[in-house]
Amino acid sequence: MGISKITTDELRRMKGKEGLVLQGCGGNTQEWLDGINDMLTKRNILLDGTKFEDCSVFEHQNITCILFPFDDKVKMDMGRLAIWRIDSNAVFGSTWLSDFVPNKLGGFIEEQAEKKAEHTKKPDCPLIGQDGNIFNLMGLAARTLRENDMAEQATEMCSRIRASGSYDQALMIIDEYVNITSVDDEIDEDEDEDECFDEDEDEDFDMGDIQP
Repeated sequence: MGISKITTDELRRMKGKEGLVLQGCGGNTQEWLDGINDMLTKRNILLDGTKFEDCSVFEHQNITCILFPFDDKVKMDMGRLAIWRIDSNAVFGSTWLSDFVPNKLGGFIEEQAEKKAEHTKKPDCPLIGQDGNIFNLMGLAARTLRENDMAEQATEMCSRIRASGSYDQALMIIDEYVNITSVDDEIDEDEDEDECFDEDEDEDFDMGDIQP
């Protein structure tokens, strides 16, 4: 596997897994991998000559982060690692995967919730042509969801947007919950409905023409 790049949504699908997350890891990722392995080895945290061979790089709020996943290949003294994590938090932003996802990304995505979302039709939401402020778009999308009896999804969407790292990512999250349409589409529909009534016929219409 080696060094791979992942998204925060992929992190949210790692429920049941654990790992060490470091934040603010700019520069060469291989140097970070080698440096952390060397540091943890000298502190007798990595045991029996094992080391992290795999790590995943992701971006959160324009900050480069690295996940060092725990697996059977890496033997560690977890007590010493826990102390090192606390001591290095101010420098590396060290935290557990199980803490990072709920606190920074809005929680793990449940497999059943994903399947339910796949079978739930997304309601139309006219966002194209609206004020592009992300909080305005989030509010409009949340209102649309609530109007369609999807209050739980509205709360989840807002939480994920607030934890997102960029405007584009926030828009992608909104698109997962609603079918983004244009304000002009609604105007066209209203015009089509008006055309169903002939203006001349409407002028000649009289309530007296209705027979009791």
